Amino acid sequence: MDNPNNYSVLDINGDAVSVLPEKSKTKNTKQFAWVLLLRAHRAVSCLFWLVKTFFAMVAAAKKRIIFLRRREEPKNRGGLLRFVKVLLLVSMAALFLDVIAHLKGWNLGLIQPLKAQSSIHWSYLGWLSFRADYIAPMIKGLSKFCIVLFLVQSLDRLLLCLGCFWIKFKSLKPTAEGNAYDLEDSCGFPLVLVQIPMCNEREVYAQSISAACQLDWPRDRLLIQVLDDSDEESIQLLIRDEVSAWRQKGLNIVYQHRLIRTGYKAGNLKSAMACDYIKDYEFVAIFDADFQPNPDFLKLTIPHFKDNPELGLVQARWSFVNKDENLLTRLQNISLSFHFEVEQQVNGIFLNFFGFNGTAGVWRIKALEDSGGWLERTTVEDMDIAVRAHLNGWKFIFLNDVRVLCELPESYEAYKKQQQRWHSGPMQLFRLCLPSIITSKISIWKKANLIFLFFLLRKLILPFYSFTLFCIILPLTIFVPEVELPTWVICYLPILMSLLNILPAPKSFPFLVPFQLFENTMSVTKFNAMVSGLFQLGSAYEWVVTKKSGRSSESDLIGMTEVALKSSNQQKLHERVSESDLAVSSKLHKHEKIPLRNKKNKLYRKELVLAFLLLTASARSLVSAHGLHFYFLLFQGLSFLIVGLDLIGEQMQ
Repeated sequence: MDNPNNYSVLDINGDAVSVLPEKSKTKNTKQFAWVLLLRAHRAVSCLFWLVKTFFAMVAAAKKRIIFLRRREEPKNRGGLLRFVKVLLLVSMAALFLDVIAHLKGWNLGLIQPLKAQSSIHWSYLGWLSFRADYIAPMIKGLSKFCIVLFLVQSLDRLLLCLGCFWIKFKSLKPTAEGNAYDLEDSCGFPLVLVQIPMCNEREVYAQSISAACQLDWPRDRLLIQVLDDSDEESIQLLIRDEVSAWRQKGLNIVYQHRLIRTGYKAGNLKSAMACDYIKDYEFVAIFDADFQPNPDFLKLTIPHFKDNPELGLVQARWSFVNKDENLLTRLQNISLSFHFEVEQQVNGIFLNFFGFNGTAGVWRIKALEDSGGWLERTTVEDMDIAVRAHLNGWKFIFLNDVRVLCELPESYEAYKKQQQRWHSGPMQLFRLCLPSIITSKISIWKKANLIFLFFLLRKLILPFYSFTLFCIILPLTIFVPEVELPTWVICYLPILMSLLNILPAPKSFPFLVPFQLFENTMSVTKFNAMVSGLFQLGSAYEWVVTKKSGRSSESDLIGMTEVALKSSNQQKLHERVSESDLAVSSKLHKHEKIPLRNKKNKLYRKELVLAFLLLTASARSLVSAHGLHFYFLLFQGLSFLIVGLDLIGEQMQ
């Protein structure tokens, strides 16, 4: 190499020359060792924290499960849970064998006459043989049966939607005479009874009584009954004081409390109808404690009865004050909007029959008496009286444009107990009413509608196939490759049905997928309730009052009181009214000072076990490369896990 400037050149390719000094190399090695030690220490600490947290969560879950077991009745509570646990254990064992077979290169789908190389290999071959000979035919037959039920129920839903479109296209709706009653002659108005049944409704009693007292109807033709079944003396005093305050304002309102609380709501209404002072009344309007009718409610419903002697019931639609409160209330709003907009409206227009919703409706008292009155034999007394009235020839009208504000359950615990009652009662009623339906004098078409559509298809088949097909059969098909559900059953048809469900609430379209997953999750509760009611198990006659949060603000209540003050033309009652308003305000102020307990999440065992079953099936589908199955099972399992950990909606206090 030429070096004209005589610069020294270092040969870096030489073996004997080291570029880095020896002292620097020693220093970097020590630093690297210290970094490794620090990272190892952090990893061990993190692992120790994770293990400690895991065992703490397991201990807390165990305590909470033991607490729930103490609270629940021991009879007839664990049959479904034990069945799902067995499926979970079998699926985990099958997953273990499949993973071993996958790692060792054994065939995951076909039985090969290989010589067993080990006990695990022998167990795997035995499982394949037993699966193909016994399990696969049973699952295949059950899956075909459920798919047929799914298609029938989907066809029914499609026909209901077509009927709803026809109603919109033709602008079909019940009409009433515009000037049915002379506004200047109050004697021409019929006598109307308003009943407000309640039980320990501390949060909503004042607003419901206030709304009923402001109904636009002649005062001398209106009587309000507050039917209090509360067993807490403090709540009884509050409601009695509220009734007294409105009575001082000139309202015809009475307070009634039962000493013997039998029959739940049906017993309460039956006791109220037995009073002698209501024998001259012609109609009765019923509102649950959280319902707030508009002042013109009676003027929009009562005129439909005039010149229509066959009409027994006028039902209004529910509207929700808290439909956007959380994810749970949004999903409920989708389901109930379809129920009112499609099911109730179509059945009311084309059949003149639907299930009474128990509230926000007006009955002709003669129809109640001819049908046997309120009976205490089921927890769905509203559906019971509706079926008996239909068998006696009475017609119903549903008013989709008349809405009554109410409240949706905001906690999963309250919603689950409500659904338990709503799905066990119809099956219990079906057992009781079937002989009467068969021997009744109504037409064969009406009998078929009651038995096959009203009860079996919409109350029994829907929860049965939804739970069996999507929560049991689908994860089992992952472990039994001999049986495979078509893609349209898993994806396309459920999405189409969800789209039909969401049409009455188009603003809820972003919640399409969560709604479908949540409906499948709730099928466990509905299926269990259906079986309890059908076979008269321990929880069939269980009634738990749905917890309310009182979303209507206190300012609304005060505003209602001010409106009542302005409309009152009795100046001499002004001082007493003011005193009653102060009393209401003081009660509300005291209610604010009540200390609240900490909110707690509950654990729901059936949902958690099913979550692990579905997640196990999703792991197995990942091994066998089932793309669509994997995603469905994964998200469905996560939805079960969220519900099982009580992470949806508000927590109970």
